[in-house]
Amino acid sequence: MHSVTCRNRHCPKCQSLARAQWLERRHAELLPSTEYFHVVFTLPESIAALAFQNKRTLYDLLFRASAETLRTIAADPKHLGAEIGFLTILHTWGQNLQHHPHVHCVVPGGFFLPVRVLSRLFRRLFLEQLRRTYDAGGLRLHGQFESLSDPVEFAAWLAPAARAEWVVYAKPPFGGAEHVLDYLGRYTHRVAISNQRLVALDERGVTFRWKDYRASGRTRYKTMTLEAGEFMRRFLLHVLPGGFHRIRHYGLFGNTGRADNIVRMRDLLLVHAAQRQSADAHIHEPPLPSYPCPCCGGRMIVIETFARGCVPTAPIRIDTS
Repeated sequence: MHSVTCRNRHCPKCQSLARAQWLERRHAELLPSTEYFHVVFTLPESIAALAFQNKRTLYDLLFRASAETLRTIAADPKHLGAEIGFLTILHTWGQNLQHHPHVHCVVPGGFFLPVRVLSRLFRRLFLEQLRRTYDAGGLRLHGQFESLSDPVEFAAWLAPAARAEWVVYAKPPFGGAEHVLDYLGRYTHRVAISNQRLVALDERGVTFRWKDYRASGRTRYKTMTLEAGEFMRRFLLHVLPGGFHRIRHYGLFGNTGRADNIVRMRDLLLVHAAQRQSADAHIHEPPLPSYPCPCCGGRMIVIETFARGCVPTAPIRIDTS
């Protein structure tokens, strides 16, 4: 029997092999003894609607603005004062298959950046780049956005987004390298819905499982049935433009210098780990025995230990001053 694959990156069945091959390549790039943080940047609903008409342009802005946010604040001496490297993954869906563009960033340890500061800078950078793109005629404006061809209308439409709080979420660190690989395996090559979530296809439509993050406990896990045409419409919302890269590397992990940087970081981390182990061993080393002086009762210090019948390696000097 021969297995048949369409090799399309949006196919729920054909991503398993691609994911395994990608993870195998990434395994050698993991840093030892390092925690990894998970940071999520999300576009507000109004901007997300515009992004659907301008996928390539606005998804690229999302990548660039989030990456610049992390690198700018990390480089600030008031925060970390260092260059960082990270991996960014684009997702465009929520659990109900509606359009919900956001990026997941995997950042190695040393990441001490306040979420509110990240949110404010991300909002400013994205809106500045969006405004420049609009001024250069780089946006397609159809249907509900057709009136935004007027610069005054566009400025009025953009104003609420400039005042709103944009969602930036930093999850607790993953821990060791094995946790990072578990995470990457779930997120890197996912499509809008996996086969495991599909429950039934019948005259009512397509039934699938989904997670309602607004609920808690067992009520969070639900099923939804959509008419077949509506299900396909939602699924196709997440088809990316041809050639668009939805996994990108930045900073120290940028493609041009990633290999050399990782070798250097691994060497430094291994040296640091060896030094730390040596220090820990010294800290937990059992204390030397203490003997009281038979004359004054003070603490006597062992300066040499030799076997029975042997003599000291150096003459004992007695201070008679």
